[in-house]
Amino acid sequence: MRDVKVYHSLFGEGLRNGQIKWAEYVQPGRNAVDVEWLYTQDETGPTGAEAYIAHFKPGSHGDLHEHLGYEVLLILEGELHNDNGDRYPAGTLFVEKPESVHQVSSPSGCFALVIREKGTRRIEVPEPAGRAAASR
Repeated sequence: MRDVKVYHSLFGEGLRNGQIKWAEYVQPGRNAVDVEWLYTQDETGPTGAEAYIAHFKPGSHGDLHEHLGYEVLLILEGELHNDNGDRYPAGTLFVEKPESVHQVSSPSGCFALVIREKGTRRIEVPEPAGRAAASR
């Protein structure tokens, strides 16, 4: 048996020509990100690998999170920003090691290939005491 899905021209019109069926990435702390799942933890197991093509829409962001395993990201188009000030333009490949903590955003939007050995763990950031009291 052979079960394969092929994506053409991902460094060109392949991101917009209808071959990718975008679905909203529903995850706490995530905003304005759509994905095409390549494989999920439903297929690989609860602590297994997952991979997807992500469309970070302009102004999108993720939560502060810790990587439980390795993650490989390849920016296909646009630019992704890291909370430490790093910027990753199209053509950049980077690897997050296990226990790496960061938060990403894309002010102008981008597309990326994401391959995770394991999932991530969201890190809750407590609201400053002064801000919580002021909002009451």
